[in-house]
Amino acid sequence: MTLQIYDTQSRSKRPFEPLQEGEVGLYICGLTTQGAPHIGHVRFAVAFDILRRWLTVGHGYDVRLVRNVTDIDDKILTKSAEAGADWIAWSYFFERQTNDALDLLGVQRPTYEPRATGHVTDMVELIRMLIDAGHAYPAQDGSGDVYFDVRSWPAYGELTHQSIDDMEPAADADPRGKRDPRDFALWKGHKPDEPETASWPTPWGAGRPGWHLECSAMARRWLGDTFDIHGGGIDLRFPHHENEQAQSRAAGLGFARYWMHNGWVTMGGEKMSKSLGNTLGVLELTKTVRPLVLRYYLSTVHYRSTIEYQETSLDEAAAAVDRIEGFLDRALPAGEVVDPGEVEIPKDFATAMDDDLGVSGALAVVFDTIRKGNVALDERDAAAARELARQVVAMTDVIGVNPRDPHWHSAADTGAQDALAVLVDGLIEQRAQARKARDFDTADRIRDQLTAAGVTVEDSADGARWTVTAPHTTTHEEG
Repeated sequence: MTLQIYDTQSRSKRPFEPLQEGEVGLYICGLTTQGAPHIGHVRFAVAFDILRRWLTVGHGYDVRLVRNVTDIDDKILTKSAEAGADWIAWSYFFERQTNDALDLLGVQRPTYEPRATGHVTDMVELIRMLIDAGHAYPAQDGSGDVYFDVRSWPAYGELTHQSIDDMEPAADADPRGKRDPRDFALWKGHKPDEPETASWPTPWGAGRPGWHLECSAMARRWLGDTFDIHGGGIDLRFPHHENEQAQSRAAGLGFARYWMHNGWVTMGGEKMSKSLGNTLGVLELTKTVRPLVLRYYLSTVHYRSTIEYQETSLDEAAAAVDRIEGFLDRALPAGEVVDPGEVEIPKDFATAMDDDLGVSGALAVVFDTIRKGNVALDERDAAAARELARQVVAMTDVIGVNPRDPHWHSAADTGAQDALAVLVDGLIEQRAQARKARDFDTADRIRDQLTAAGVTVEDSADGARWTVTAPHTTTHEEG
């Protein structure tokens, strides 16, 4: 099977063919570390984590994933100054928060996570290449700014299919030194009101990098002049990704061969953003919502589609996770560890994932497998149910929502669950003995105690089965 990827530039699905056989170079624009991450911020990381997992599991590629940290830009300097904080400390604090949030959501760490401030030498080299090629120029006003000359590059606008004359002026630097208002800043001269530490010496004057230049330099450093896939949020297509591609190719680099963009998370139809005040912080949400549930919510809509957040969204995600966990708890022998890499992925699941990461179709296969597994359990075919459960583990692992992944269960959680199981099993045994002695008052009283504690008991011909739904669903059978 061939993986089909929707390429933003060609506006079509293209068969994925890597530059180097067996290897994939993937660059995704990380967060600007200006504030605490919310679910709109981290959606890109979840989407491309699924891509990485499928490239690895579904096709056996060795994926080199680069996710940068934009640790210096206008917003960081402005917000840190407003807070009276050192910009470096401000940026690093939110970088740690971002990584904590992504870790909570089971996003695999990148192969490399370069910071913009660590690649100034690479940026200066790229500027020099562009000036020598006639595609960039220093401002004539002595400000220290250096601009990309958009009209010197006829292909400018090819990513987003725009004409230069239809574009708004670039708002990333003072227009006084520009030849064309649409020219964008490669380097920004140091200003008197900015910290001295936010400045590096260059042949054109002291200053700091432009946002677009940062990613071009870091992608080249860690993936080479040409690489396979560049990804990021759809809001980055213009001007950020358009400018990245233009400056890199104008410098003689091949740059990205495929472009992929994920959709927004919205509330009330509007993009989630701090400026609109409609954000849901990951670290706050996961105090009351299981991280696995939040990961499921962010994973199960096609990456190019918008996710509209509503009050019931996380409840629906929790119900779906409960259904997966409930089946696995029933179908897999207690204590069995399933290695997803040793399980063959169902063909229909693979077909859906190969169609531009069709997670909706892939999840339909997951839940159809669960349905078949529950039928097998009802028919007391434990072997068939176990094999289907192993397939569910393997499929959900690709999407990053495998309940059996140790990531979702800390040692403390496991210990608490074990202690709870001992206590509940003891009460259920007492209830069974009371029923056997026809002491129904005692049996009902025990059941009421369990219900009050959030434990639901279901009686069947095979014995009593109990479930507790908060904070983690655990299912046991007594028979």
